[in-house]
Amino acid sequence: MQEVYDFLKKCGTYYLATADGDQPRVRPFGTIDLFEGKLYIQTGKVKDVSRQLQANPKAELCAFADGVWVRIAGKLIRDDRIEPKKHMLEAYPQLQNMYSAEDDNTEVLYLEDATATFYSFTDAPREIKL
Repeated sequence: MQEVYDFLKKCGTYYLATADGDQPRVRPFGTIDLFEGKLYIQTGKVKDVSRQLQANPKAELCAFADGVWVRIAGKLIRDDRIEPKKHMLEAYPQLQNMYSAEDDNTEVLYLEDATATFYSFTDAPREIKL
C-alpha cells in the first residue's frame, strides 16, 4: 500500500477513469491520501465524477513517472465521516478555500477490492493487492 501511495504522490497527477453509462470518462486528479490503511481520493459531490462513481463505483487510476506506470483497478467507496475529510484537507491545504470537512459537497472515497499493477518497458508487470 505504501509503495502505491508513494508512487502516486511522486507522480503528482494521476488519471481517473469512470463509466458514464456506456461511455468511459477520464480526468486528471491530484489528491491521494493514506488514511487508516486505505488509499483515498477527494472530489466534490456536485461534480459529474461523483455522480458516476455513485452509479458505478468501479474505476481505474493510472499514473506515469520515470519510465514506470501504475494502473489501479477497483471500487471507489464514499466515506462520509469527518475524520478522513479532515485528514485529506490537512494533506492538501490549498483545497481548504474550496472545500471544508463539514460542508455538504466535500467527498472522499477509498479504494476497495483493488489491485495495483506496475508496468515498465523493461520489467515484467508486478501486482500489489490493496
